[in-house]
Amino acid sequence: MLTITDHLEWTGSDDAHCLLLQEKLNTYLSFVESGEMLETCPDAKGRAVLIDVVCKYPLSQQAKAFYTQVAQIVEGAGIKLRHRLFDAS
Repeated sequence: MLTITDHLEWTGSDDAHCLLLQEKLNTYLSFVESGEMLETCPDAKGRAVLIDVVCKYPLSQQAKAFYTQVAQIVEGAGIKLRHRLFDAS
């Protein structure tokens, strides 16, 4: 599992926020697809890859649409994408 933390608030006009997350996701995808992940963590060989995005704030409608679209693309590459709200308890 690879984790991305998202500490930014969703404001309703979230293009810049989505772009920032897209850049982070692209970096993580490159890490996996290039084989660098297996070089760094050889025990991960043969295991499913999950990118877990932990959000500090609830998602806006635009954010929900963004994650739906991105999940389809990422899962097409054989990688699972999950997003969830951070639970401080």
